[in-house]
Amino acid sequence: MVAWRHRLLFPVDRLLELTYRAEQSHFWFRGFRQYMRPALARATRGTTSPLILDCGCGTGTNLEMLRPFGRAAGFDLTGIGPAFAHAHGHRVAQASIAQIPFTTATFDLVTSFDVFQCLPDPVEREAIAEMARVLKPGGWLLLHVSALEILHGRHSVLSEEVRRYTPARLRMIVERGGFRIERLTFDHASLLPIMLPVRMWHRFTAGDGEVPAGEGEITVPAAPINAALTALVSLEALALRAVNMPIGGSLMCLAQKPG
Repeated sequence: MVAWRHRLLFPVDRLLELTYRAEQSHFWFRGFRQYMRPALARATRGTTSPLILDCGCGTGTNLEMLRPFGRAAGFDLTGIGPAFAHAHGHRVAQASIAQIPFTTATFDLVTSFDVFQCLPDPVEREAIAEMARVLKPGGWLLLHVSALEILHGRHSVLSEEVRRYTPARLRMIVERGGFRIERLTFDHASLLPIMLPVRMWHRFTAGDGEVPAGEGEITVPAAPINAALTALVSLEALALRAVNMPIGGSLMCLAQKPG
């Protein structure tokens, strides 16, 4: 655990700085928030003042997405994540997802957005167990993770991904944690025709060497391109309200702890 902690800190500090710049307006983040809102509404429906915990909350920006649905708190492993969050009015702790610093059966909803792909296998299992522990009976888990190993590219290296998930792998981890899955779907399917050739080019140009880290994909594109791609992911968000996506760049899982 200690080695994992020290390995992550400096590269992820840079990633969080870039993320903070992008997450307000970048088309990917706009789509992500639209995809999550129906699941958040489902998980908090019928609960008065639900308590929500975001595990690995980064800069704290996603707490703003969570707060219309309940009282939201968060924590992050890095030092720069809580620093960004505190500077913008969010109370965020510094802690590990494998040792969540809250008492058992505290929260109605626990979330983790694009964190699990960076966790080594033992920590992945510990994280699910800890998230189950801090949930109340009948509480909800909402996960969002990177999907499909074929989409490994420069951004994957920048964010220090350990894996990209298949539906089968994500289902196995969640169900082994004792959860009952209500919904498991791909998202960012509309971006796949763009993502796939870009990521394949990353690997092709690396030859037999390792793919280098790259910051291009987390930079906000020119305004007309960003607007067009925002419209594309917004259309997908409407479709996701009715159907599951058969493929995409990410996976979303909504699951419930037995009551």
